[in-house]
Amino acid sequence: MTISAVVIGAGQAGLSAAYHLQRLGIDFVVLDANDAPGGAWQHRWDSLTMRDVHGVANLPGLPVPEFDPVARANVEVPAYFAAYEREFDLPVQRPVRVLRVADATDDPKGPLVVESSAGTWRTRAVINATGTWDQPFLPSYPGAAEFRGHQFHAVDYPGPDALAGQRVIVVGGGASAVQFLGELAPVADVTWVTRREPVWRTERFDADAGRAAVSLVEERVARGLPPQSIVSVTGLMLRPQERAAAEMGVYERRRPMFERIVPEGVRWRDGTVEPADVILWATGFRPAVKHLAPLQLRSPLGGIELLAPRNPHVFTTAARDGRIHFVGYGPSASTIGANRAGCDAAYAVRDQLRTVLRDPAAA
Repeated sequence: MTISAVVIGAGQAGLSAAYHLQRLGIDFVVLDANDAPGGAWQHRWDSLTMRDVHGVANLPGLPVPEFDPVARANVEVPAYFAAYEREFDLPVQRPVRVLRVADATDDPKGPLVVESSAGTWRTRAVINATGTWDQPFLPSYPGAAEFRGHQFHAVDYPGPDALAGQRVIVVGGGASAVQFLGELAPVADVTWVTRREPVWRTERFDADAGRAAVSLVEERVARGLPPQSIVSVTGLMLRPQERAAAEMGVYERRRPMFERIVPEGVRWRDGTVEPADVILWATGFRPAVKHLAPLQLRSPLGGIELLAPRNPHVFTTAARDGRIHFVGYGPSASTIGANRAGCDAAYAVRDQLRTVLRDPAAA
């Protein structure tokens, strides 16, 4: 199958890119690995409600509905995404897992082949919108295999009811760890462990602060460094639903990272042991980009260096290969940022295709 562009992933970023490609009259397909619409939202834990999320931005052309604040996020947001796909009749194929993206010929500027579980596409441009949910980061610690309790990552967090009455060690210094502590503290015996001292934000987070935070992540992808999450540079804030845990002193009793996992819990360097029934790893994710490995996009610094071909603050195009565009990566890994990147990536694809048409040798 031959097509002008392939979008990989149908979350917020992929749907935004698809909308703009369609509006520009570019023939494309969206390949989504999930069985149903909703991107990573459909896999979030059941106890995450709409009041817990940091906001869902409007997809272009269709405002978000008025969400019930106590409704499950893994139901409400996927329903919105499904309605969006229907409204604009987007060409999403699922479940299709992309296995490999590579050069179709010996010409590194020629067409690409996208190999998938449903066949192979030949294309001039790829918009990668795979996010991070499929790549949870689970640190390797001595003794992990000896632990007699249960270990969970955020991807399989069973919720507070399943962990009630147990001794839980929450590992991680991001927003997810704060949320887990907030809902577990009233029902379980929790201990918070992080590698670094948490950075709390007490002042109001306005538009200027948001732009300053995003610019720090932009700087990393522009240099080819692995991207950091937006939250890592904004600092942590306690929401009303976490006040009860704060009053219990949970966030003040943070401990540094332990040295080893032992059968009955974890052990620190000084020999003290904290008994535990559960270790909950809120240790984040890594970009899901293994299928792009044949193109050798990574810089010597370990990340994928991106360019901003249209807007100096929207980095979407791989510096090492102008046929590959990223949305939902680095500074666009937020619902608002994903929308903006989706638009710019679509226009970058249009400009790229126009260049191909003007250069017969590249056809």
